[in-house]
Amino acid sequence: MHAKDILIDGFDRIREEVHATVEGLGPDELSTRPSPDTNSIAWLVWHLTRVQDDHMADAFGHEQVWLSQDWEKRFGLDLPRRDTGYGHSPAKVARVRVDSAELLTGYHDAVHEQSLDALRGLAAKDLDRVIDERWDPPVTLGVRLVSVLSDDLQHVGQAAYLRGLLQSAAA
Repeated sequence: MHAKDILIDGFDRIREEVHATVEGLGPDELSTRPSPDTNSIAWLVWHLTRVQDDHMADAFGHEQVWLSQDWEKRFGLDLPRRDTGYGHSPAKVARVRVDSAELLTGYHDAVHEQSLDALRGLAAKDLDRVIDERWDPPVTLGVRLVSVLSDDLQHVGQAAYLRGLLQSAAA
């Protein structure tokens, strides 16, 4: 198995978990926060998708799906255009409300497709390419891709856990 195939499998699993986590939830459930200082399912899925979109676009030199496919307008959030949710205060988390699970999965699927297109063209040597010299040591493409996978898996796990909390509270 090639490294790119492992990465593709990892991103496919994130997509599956995103769909499983939000499927069947309405706007109120997606926006519920267990306390004022915690994140909602909508925020977690939006954020993990924004980070993937932002980081993959930067790493591969393409435009973010958020901007190129008008997802920013479809979401209509009261946030800066390139905001990914990093460092959001509780007030900003509260701004991330969606009308449907389909909006979240639609955006995630579009980002996923662009990510897979980029990954399919990878050669093993590409993973050693330095893409960010602001860090010590400089960040390679391989390190960045694993970082995105890790961040996405953590956030989709948090969202799935929150879904479980909501469902057990409703039962």
